[in-house]
Amino acid sequence: MTPPPVSPVRPLWVALGFVLTGLGFLGLVLPGLPGTVWFVLAAASFARGNPKWEAWLLSRPVVGDLVRDYRAGRGMPLRAKWVASVSIALAVGFSLTRIPVLVGQVTWVLVGLAGILYITLRVPTRRA
Repeated sequence: MTPPPVSPVRPLWVALGFVLTGLGFLGLVLPGLPGTVWFVLAAASFARGNPKWEAWLLSRPVVGDLVRDYRAGRGMPLRAKWVASVSIALAVGFSLTRIPVLVGQVTWVLVGLAGILYITLRVPTRRA
């Protein structure tokens, strides 16, 4: 029996996973940059690219717990929700001056609001 063909896109998923993992680690040390969302996306990318790298990410202390809690539906701590929402608001606010077209600015604000609403209304709040 021949093994299934390897998709040429899988290495791109792995590469994206490493980029997202890097952003996640930056989020752990930089105030105002949430790390959990990047780790969740990195785990999803690794799962599509190479499950070995997903297992590696999930075996990391702290990081693995964050991703497993999210996947299990335990949600985010209230403090993390606040940090994520404020980070989105600041990023949108600072970047508005770089968008010269009003339609683009309005669209960008709506995207930011959608992100904040998703975090506050759809993601469960984990109690300590």
